[in-house]
Amino acid sequence: MVSSVNMAVDLGGIKMRNPLNTASGTFGNGLQFEGFYDVGATLGAITCKGVAAEPWDGNPAPRLAELPSAMLNSVGLQNPGVEGFVERYGSYLTGLREKGCQVICQIAGHSLDEYRRATELFEELAPFASGFEVNISCPNIAAGGAAMGGTPAAASQVMEAVRPLTKRPVIVKMAPHDVAEIGRALEAAGADGLSLINTIPGMAIDVHTRKSRVCRPTAGVSGPAIHAVAVRMVWECAQAVSIPLCGIGGVATGADAAEMILAGATAVSIGTANLYDPTCAPRILAELEDWAVEQGVSDINELIGAFEC
Repeated sequence: MVSSVNMAVDLGGIKMRNPLNTASGTFGNGLQFEGFYDVGATLGAITCKGVAAEPWDGNPAPRLAELPSAMLNSVGLQNPGVEGFVERYGSYLTGLREKGCQVICQIAGHSLDEYRRATELFEELAPFASGFEVNISCPNIAAGGAAMGGTPAAASQVMEAVRPLTKRPVIVKMAPHDVAEIGRALEAAGADGLSLINTIPGMAIDVHTRKSRVCRPTAGVSGPAIHAVAVRMVWECAQAVSIPLCGIGGVATGADAAEMILAGATAVSIGTANLYDPTCAPRILAELEDWAVEQGVSDINELIGAFEC
C-alpha cells in the first residue's frame, strides 16, 4: 500500500525515499540480509561497514557480549580494505542503487593520511556510493590512541582532510560526547550532515574468571539501553547545527524512530536490532509510516524537530 504521507528525506544531499538507514557494522553490507527481505526495495539507505585504505584484522575474540537490553562490542573495524570491499560487494551495491536504495560507504582511518587515502580510493573505485560517512571514533595512532574526532579541533582536521577529495555528500559519525560543540566544528569544516551517536564506552566483567567478557577492558555499548541517551544527544546537536542529522541508538520500533525525528533527526539508523531481529526493518518502516499518518501530516519532514516541551 502506498503511504498517504511523503516519506522522502534529504540527508545532506543523499536523497532517501524514506528515513530508514542502517548503522555501520550492524548490517554487514546489505547482502547478508537479503534472505530476510528485499533490502533494495525497503530501506532508504544502507551504511556499509567501515572500510580503511588497507585491510585491518580487527580485534581478537571474544568480540561481543550480551548485556541486559544492550550489547557490548569490540570488533575493531575488521575490514578488507577499499579494493577488497569493492571487489566483493561492488556489484551488489550497484544493484541496490538501481533499486532506489542509497549506499553510504563508511571511511575509517588511524591517521589523517589514512583517511585521505581511503577517500581517494573510494572516489576512484566506488561509483555506486551515494555519499560517505566518516568514522571519527577511530583511535589516532599518532596520539596515543585518542579518538580521531575526540575534540572540535581534531574532528575538524579529519573533515578538512577529506572534504577537498570528494564532491559527494560527507556525513560524519560522531562519538557520544560534546556533540553540540563538535557538531558546530564539523559543520564549519564542511560536513554535509552528522550521524550520532556511536556506541557508549562500557565494561562487562565475568565474575567467575575476573576477566573482561570481551577482548579488551572496555568496549562499546549499543542497543535499547542507550536509546534515551541517543535521543537527548540528537536533540542537543540539532539545536547547535543547521545541517541534517541521522539519529542512531537503540532504534527497535517505529516509535523509537519517531522519537529521533521529533528530536531533530532527518534520517534514522537501525543498529543492534538488526542482530537480534534481522526482519525488523520492514516492520519499523510500517510503524513509522502509520505514526506519520496519525500525526495528520502530508510530509514526514514536517515532523523533524517538532518536539515540544
